[in-house]
Amino acid sequence: MGSASSMLTQYDIEEVQEHCNKLFSQQEIVSLYQRFCQLDRNAKGFISADEFLSVPEFAMNPLSQRLLKMVDGLNFKDFVAFLSTFSAKASLQQKIELIFKVYDSDCNGKVTFNDIIEVLKDLTGSFMSDKQREVYHLSQSVMEQVYWAET
Repeated sequence: MGSASSMLTQYDIEEVQEHCNKLFSQQEIVSLYQRFCQLDRNAKGFISADEFLSVPEFAMNPLSQRLLKMVDGLNFKDFVAFLSTFSAKASLQQKIELIFKVYDSDCNGKVTFNDIIEVLKDLTGSFMSDKQREVYHLSQSVMEQVYWAET
């Protein structure tokens, strides 16, 4: 799988299938490789954050900045492994692990109340009503009091 412009061999396809727990058929892997090559505009063998953002659906996603931390610089094998999480065939465990990574904004291995609030802010953006902001600030104050009471 040297450069992105080279063709996939049967061995490459099988290796990628193993890497993604055989969630994609060989034909799907070939299709994903073609899409990967389209995104990898400079044929570097990996996809940069800017190249991911060239996909309108990705760029419009309110969680795109969080996802970019996970996908920036992926090679083809890792690109397929990342996408396999979105497959209907992916296990619940795989999906939970991805969601956990999205919510664990400070990458400390824990999803805290603040992590959840940060995701909610990303999802609602400027569309958060005054009432929602008030509830947010109230719950943040309560969580801080609980935290300090426990320490």
